[in-house]
Amino acid sequence: MRTRLLAVLVTLALAVVAAFAVPLLSATADQRTQQLVISRNSDVDRFVVLAQQAVDSGDAAALSADARQYSSLYSEGVLIVDAQRRPLVETGGLTCSDRDARTLIEATLRNEPEAPVERIRPWSDTPVLFARPVGTGTRVSGVVLLRASVTAAAADVEAAWSAIAAGAMVVAALFVLLAVLLSRWMVRPLVELETGVLAVAGGRRAQVPERSGPRELRSLAASVNRMSDAVVESANQQQRLVADTSHQLRNPMAALRLRLDLLGTEVENRPAYEATVAEVERLERILDGLLALATAESTATRLAARADDEPADLAAVVAERVDAWRLSADEAGATLVPCEGHTEPLLVRTPESELAQILDVLLDNAVHHAGRGATITASWESTSDSVTLVVADDGPGLPPEDLARATERFWRAGGDGAPRGTGLGLAIAREQTRARGGVLELRAVEPHGLQVRITLPAAGTP
Repeated sequence: MRTRLLAVLVTLALAVVAAFAVPLLSATADQRTQQLVISRNSDVDRFVVLAQQAVDSGDAAALSADARQYSSLYSEGVLIVDAQRRPLVETGGLTCSDRDARTLIEATLRNEPEAPVERIRPWSDTPVLFARPVGTGTRVSGVVLLRASVTAAAADVEAAWSAIAAGAMVVAALFVLLAVLLSRWMVRPLVELETGVLAVAGGRRAQVPERSGPRELRSLAASVNRMSDAVVESANQQQRLVADTSHQLRNPMAALRLRLDLLGTEVENRPAYEATVAEVERLERILDGLLALATAESTATRLAARADDEPADLAAVVAERVDAWRLSADEAGATLVPCEGHTEPLLVRTPESELAQILDVLLDNAVHHAGRGATITASWESTSDSVTLVVADDGPGLPPEDLARATERFWRAGGDGAPRGTGLGLAIAREQTRARGGVLELRAVEPHGLQVRITLPAAGTP
């Protein structure tokens, strides 16, 4: 926005400067041209008077001397002819053999009006011919022709134009500076607002200054700060509620588990007792999952403070967790295949503990949902700025309508024989991945199976 605003202001400023400078340039050139015309017309009129005296007296000596002195002083040609086109004076290189001179003499003898002098510009170099008839009325006894040089006038115009251009450039520079300052003053609150919004997205409170910029933006900054306080406080309360609730429930749950263990030897209905124990264990897993989910959702806030941002070697973590889950896979009748060929560290911008938790969720789901005889692979793909962890199996997979819901809290796959879980595993993995700037995707595998892709920023990327 700042670039667009600056472009508009600079364009407007340059247009205003040009609107004043261009007419001023034209007026300067017209003024100097008019000065030349007035000056040379005055000289021509003086030669007309002298020429009339010479015609009346029949002696052109004084006229010729005056014309030569004029040509020597101003380096301009003077040509005076009588009514029969005979030259009386020829000085400064202007003669009757000049075609333009002859044409102008004939027009003047016929009392035709003189053509206006073109505007003199810095690059003008063509001399101007001034002509005036000698005599009055229809009685024309000769013609005075003066060839005026425009070199001095063009130099004056060039000097005036240079001064105007320099002044215009100074004014334009001042306008551009003013436009830069004005655009910065107007856009700075927007930049601060953007920073505040990003702070809210990162789990922090926005601190947008409320005393800079236009009044409307100051009011908007105050609204953003209030919204930030409300959003952050609401998120903190939600996280505290989940964490506190799950934490407070652990004590009665532990007491309940202890009592069940004590009753284990006295209960006669063993199926009902075992079902009760299974439900208690499931509640314990849910509580553990809620604590983990609350921790994952607060990771973005910790990241804002640059906490626990130690990178991890993804390939090493994959190899370790695959070894840890191989026994569980064998008991479930599945084959767990690690990715081979790891020779160099593959660093991602995620702590090793969190990366291990994410991988445990993916391997746990694959081992317990792929089914007997399934093959589970753990591999990775890397680019210059990201690394993608891929856990795939050739089990039954998920239908398309369930792929989008698999990362929802407490959602579990249905069907006969489906394992009973908490429905929090993929939700926790998704929150942990998103908090680290990554993306979790679920894809179907042809002809059947499921692929989970975790894309994380490579270490060193912003």
